[in-house]
Amino acid sequence: MKFMKLGSKPDAFQSDGADVRYVVSDLATDVVVHVAEVKFYLHKFPLLSKSSKLQRLVIKATEEGNDDVHIDDLPGGAKTFEVCAKFCYGMVVTLSPHNVVATRCAAEYLEMTEDMEKGNLIFKIEVFINSSILRSWKDSIIVLQSTKALLPLSEELKIVGRCIDAIASKTSVDPANVTWSYSHGKKGVACAEIVEASGKTSIAPKDWWVEDLCELDVDLYKRVMVAIKSKGRMSPELIGEALKAYAVRWLPDSYDALVSEDYMRRNQCLVETIIWLLPSDKSSGCSCRFLLKLLKVAILVGAGEHVKEELMRRISFQLHKASVKDLLLPVSSPNDGTYDVQLVHNLVQRFLARAALSHNGDFVEKSDEKMIELNFEQESTLSLGELVDGYLSEVASVPDLSLSMFVELATAVPEAARPVHDSLYYAVDAYLKEHPDISKADKKKICSLIDVKRLSIDASMHATQNDRLPLRLVVQVLFFQQLRAGSSKELALADNGSDACPRPMQDKCEPCEKQIPKHPNSLTKQVTSLSAREGQHRISEHRGGRNSFKDHLGGLLMQSRSIRIFDKLWSSKGPGENGKGSETSGSSQSPPLSAKPAEVKPSPLPPLRNRRYSVS
Repeated sequence: MKFMKLGSKPDAFQSDGADVRYVVSDLATDVVVHVAEVKFYLHKFPLLSKSSKLQRLVIKATEEGNDDVHIDDLPGGAKTFEVCAKFCYGMVVTLSPHNVVATRCAAEYLEMTEDMEKGNLIFKIEVFINSSILRSWKDSIIVLQSTKALLPLSEELKIVGRCIDAIASKTSVDPANVTWSYSHGKKGVACAEIVEASGKTSIAPKDWWVEDLCELDVDLYKRVMVAIKSKGRMSPELIGEALKAYAVRWLPDSYDALVSEDYMRRNQCLVETIIWLLPSDKSSGCSCRFLLKLLKVAILVGAGEHVKEELMRRISFQLHKASVKDLLLPVSSPNDGTYDVQLVHNLVQRFLARAALSHNGDFVEKSDEKMIELNFEQESTLSLGELVDGYLSEVASVPDLSLSMFVELATAVPEAARPVHDSLYYAVDAYLKEHPDISKADKKKICSLIDVKRLSIDASMHATQNDRLPLRLVVQVLFFQQLRAGSSKELALADNGSDACPRPMQDKCEPCEKQIPKHPNSLTKQVTSLSAREGQHRISEHRGGRNSFKDHLGGLLMQSRSIRIFDKLWSSKGPGENGKGSETSGSSQSPPLSAKPAEVKPSPLPPLRNRRYSVS
């Protein structure tokens, strides 16, 4: 920190109480200067020789027949006037970054110019500012911060502008020219200084200036950052890091402090300023997590819609990098629920729309650059699917979440983003657990989101034991479990070689001569026609066979729960229906599912009653 001493005489000012100051001298004082509530008993001659303002005031008081001069609007108040008065007497005064702005403004007010005397106070202060203050990084920040209490005069004297220019220029200095005497992240340690010489003991990091600027008030910080960005030498990443550090420094952590009436307006101004200062490159500079935190704060403090819109536009460029916790955005009004699911849905739509625009026909080219870009788009889409399913699992337990909003968000994700439906299944299960009273139609609607062919073995096992799922969905899961197990069995036999059958599965042995009869809707009709009592009876039998199914899933299929349920369902139809026996009616297949060209359809299987003997 720089200092400047003026004058040579010893300090002769003394106090008589809190509101009286006087000069110890052999001569009696002949003027009383009232500054705010403090009285200064002084001599006219030293004052009038250096201050044009005091000359006029004293002359006017003398004409009125009294010795009292009143100054009520002096910048800096009584403390600053004392510094100016001591300078007039030639006494020792010390200028520092903490009092130089107030003294400069007071000297301007008192008109202590070169016209009154050469080397007057204004001239000496300007020399100190230009030769010492503006050359020092730390002192420039201190002086800039002190200008706020002295506006607009400090602005008119161009102290603010000069400090901002000096600070912005120093941030662009090569870190190799910075003497690193500042411990990053620790308070109360000496700041770094700028030097233009060689022989440095250590090199400062590129963001050495970030934390120092966090001490500025938001309006001054805004002006400094604008000046830094206008120079065009700072990367968007560094700008984003500086804004994040400032937000951490000033935005409160607790909800009560954030929305308190005393600080609501300040927090609103702060978050709007940070958003306004974000780098122009919307896809870089700030992490998605930081942007989502800003959006959360903007919602809580009631920031303008244009602020939220700007944040949403930036978030949509990197939504796939977010976490579920970051997406738990509150609603604007407590009466609207807990989390703003509609806002998240809007973000997902924006992300997918942007991805669709970038995913043009040029990606089919086989150049390395295009293929890398295509792979990035695929990875981001997959990440988005995992994010949305995780978010649905988190908000599914919220009582006020509507079914339509859940379905709308789940279906907003393309099928390619969800190769496995485990997370979606658990989200649906969590919703059914929290909302047990939804209608059968609604339960059918939300369960239709699940593609049983995309469930893992663990999720399928969980589904077969889940009482909250409709029976029809459980049957579908069991059916595809059986197909999966049959495929595994066939592959195992093929690997053995000796037991492999050269013919297709439907005609490889005697018990397999009969194919599944072509009645794809019969199982659906039977399931939907079951009475409540029969349904419970089958579910109880279904539960009784869980351990058997789980223990013998890989090999002993005929002891599994799926076989018993199919046997029960098929045997319930009498031999007289449709003029066919139970074997014909038992050929029902799983309800038709959405088939995709890339998927391999399972080979037709023989009736389960015949298969009982073929695998025993």
